[in-house]
Amino acid sequence: MKTASLSAGVIIGLLLGIAGTAFCFNPVIHNGMQPQPLRAGSNDRVDDYVMCTGAAALNQRTPTDGVWLLDYRGGKLLGTVIDRTQGKIVGWSELNLTQEFGIPPKQPVHFLMTTGNISQGQAALYVAETTSGKFGVYTLGPDPTGIQAGLVIRRHDMTTFRKAQ
Repeated sequence: MKTASLSAGVIIGLLLGIAGTAFCFNPVIHNGMQPQPLRAGSNDRVDDYVMCTGAAALNQRTPTDGVWLLDYRGGKLLGTVIDRTQGKIVGWSELNLTQEFGIPPKQPVHFLMTTGNISQGQAALYVAETTSGKFGVYTLGPDPTGIQAGLVIRRHDMTTFRKAQ
């Protein structure tokens, strides 16, 4: 009798274990929505600096990581890429954000920025300045006109998301 109840207990335990495992790995959560993959952020900030990363299309066959650095004090946006073969930083490209956003000198600014993918191997940088209410879209890559050697920060669009305060 003890052997039968022990066997029944083991079988019930195994069935509950299998059911629990199937429940945990089921792709549909209780509310019927698919689980979202965990995504780590590609930006960080400290004091007067914000840094983001995203793909930069220098060569379609060779994915390259672009690095953006926003310097509040200097009012500058800097961009560079990492040379994969040498593991070295390629020279910095620079954009004056106070001129770009039309911000008078010595005015308080509040920038936000993040990257997003716009095509295979190319990220866009989205920059918002909350005091002026302006929003710009930028990419990092070779000069499309071929005039400048090296990297350039290219503005694709500038708009306002609300009126200035």
